[in-house]
Amino acid sequence: MNALGRRVLQVLRQVRGPDTADAVFEATALIVGAGFLVVGFFVALPVFWGHELAISGSGSIGVFAAFGGAITAAIAFALGRIAVRPEQVDPDAVRDGFTVPGDRLRWYDLAAIAFAHAAIAYLGWLGIAELLERSFTDAPVFPFPGAVLVAVAFALTGYVSFLSAVALTPMVLSLVLAVFLVVGAFASMLASSDVHWWRDNLSALGMSSNSSSVAFNATLIIAGVMVTTISRYATAGLPAVAPADRRGRFVVRGGLILLGIFLACVGIFPVDEFFLLHNTVATGMTVVFGVVVVGLPWLLPSIPKVFVGFGWAFALVIVLLAAFFAVGYYNLTAVELIAAVLIFSWIIVFLRTAGSMGSVPSARADEVGEAVAAG
Repeated sequence: MNALGRRVLQVLRQVRGPDTADAVFEATALIVGAGFLVVGFFVALPVFWGHELAISGSGSIGVFAAFGGAITAAIAFALGRIAVRPEQVDPDAVRDGFTVPGDRLRWYDLAAIAFAHAAIAYLGWLGIAELLERSFTDAPVFPFPGAVLVAVAFALTGYVSFLSAVALTPMVLSLVLAVFLVVGAFASMLASSDVHWWRDNLSALGMSSNSSSVAFNATLIIAGVMVTTISRYATAGLPAVAPADRRGRFVVRGGLILLGIFLACVGIFPVDEFFLLHNTVATGMTVVFGVVVVGLPWLLPSIPKVFVGFGWAFALVIVLLAAFFAVGYYNLTAVELIAAVLIFSWIIVFLRTAGSMGSVPSARADEVGEAVAAG
């Protein structure tokens, strides 16, 4: 075997290990992107050959890049997770950005996150194609440059998705959630068959009579699963050496998980088919959020006071919006949109705050534990 072959095998062995350097991941991501570049070009060129293509619309390079980009994102994400999978599972090892040894992402967490990457790629390339179509009105695309453009789109998607998978920290996951929600919401609004959906409420996008219902409801369901994952991330490293601290952390984690379940149920039960159940879980989301935010200083005494004030201000704004809706000053859509933005912004900031707190050092934890036991 020549020197190049030995070097390739060495890199591949490094990639599969849990202690792989960031530089090796970066190099591997470039290799993955290059692979998708080649595949994309040789798949697109025969399809495009002999045709003069549009930038967006049916049969365009934008649609081709969107569908192919979604598949590329899912495959690259799977490759990234395989790359960081340890050959031997150590129950005491810290994995997936958690601070608690042995905790890790489950298969359904990874499936939801992979779907979010695919959806972001699909909707993102469709949006870019639409923007380019409006910038280059009636401009044709010839087969060779069209295949090059699609190949570059595949390469960029594979590169980003692979790096996201191998460095799936709490902050990366929160950003993926935020981008997924924004892209999914705007795609649903643009695809709506009722241009005046906003006169009713946000849930009108999920009605079965609306062409945007599948995109809107799928966004909510996948986002709900991701929120439950974030709940475990956000609470895993919180200091909990005393029984009261552990109970408080358990309550906060349970509240955030319940928030994710309610969010998924909003998508599972459309308002036009399950009116009472839909409104119950939608209202339950706000109630659970309020309980967690208001009770945070008692449930987690170590949480920074500035963050507590931040959450209380958000809760107060939501109450004020509800009052405006009650007197007819705001419609329900405005209240739901602003409340959703505030709730998810709080979750993302809570994730950062909890991560910065870290866990109590083991020596200190032992001292506190012995004091509690002695008391």
